Amino acid sequence: MQNNDLIGKVVLSKAGRDKDHLYVIVRQINDNYVLLANGDTKLVNMPKKKKIKHLSILEDIDDEILSSIQSCDKSTDLKIKRFLKLRGIVKEG
Repeated sequence: MQNNDLIGKVVLSKAGRDKDHLYVIVRQINDNYVLLANGDTKLVNMPKKKKIKHLSILEDIDDEILSSIQSCDKSTDLKIKRFLKLRGIVKEG
């Protein structure tokens, strides 16, 4: 997979303390690791590092979030949180 193919995708954690939590990929470090954000506990400027093999990649990708991540928009965390909350994933916080 190319470096930018994963950015903006919604993923489900399959292992670890955060099992069954959903995140959005904000950056790919290398072939094994990505940085994740959920807009609430893990923000874009303090993302979670996780192995790709511990994630289920879902096909949901939002163009607004992708462009926000690429342009380093200040409201990216809010957009990610709202995007995941609309799917009933993130609790009100």
